[in-house]
Amino acid sequence: MLILVIDDEPDVLMLCRVNLELAGHEVVEAGSGEAGLELARSARPDVVVLDVMLPARDGFQVLGDLSSEQELADVPVILLTAKTQMADRLAGWRAGCTEFMSKPFSPNELVETVGRVHAMTSEERSEHRKRALARLGG
Repeated sequence: MLILVIDDEPDVLMLCRVNLELAGHEVVEAGSGEAGLELARSARPDVVVLDVMLPARDGFQVLGDLSSEQELADVPVILLTAKTQMADRLAGWRAGCTEFMSKPFSPNELVETVGRVHAMTSEERSEHRKRALARLGG
């Protein structure tokens, strides 16, 4: 499975890459939202792991762009962020994320989450998002 990790923190990129590669996945990385979008368009990843706080184009904007492009709209996106306030969670789910993970994070949980969201059908991801929004009151 090809996983695109978009984060501007080199330590987070390394932690994600090492653990996902140890789990048998191929990983490509981008350090900004713009670079991540370009890489998503060219590499066609199976799953995207996306930070929210990025230079120039934040993760919510990147998620919106991914969701609006026909070729990428069905790619599961895991938001991995330190922005964990209720408003941030709602914004992420409303923008179309498949899962929301908080930093700091467990590398094992990341690997498990990547596998779980990749195994979901498009309908299951949509239903999962609806349930998350309902839990959050959004």
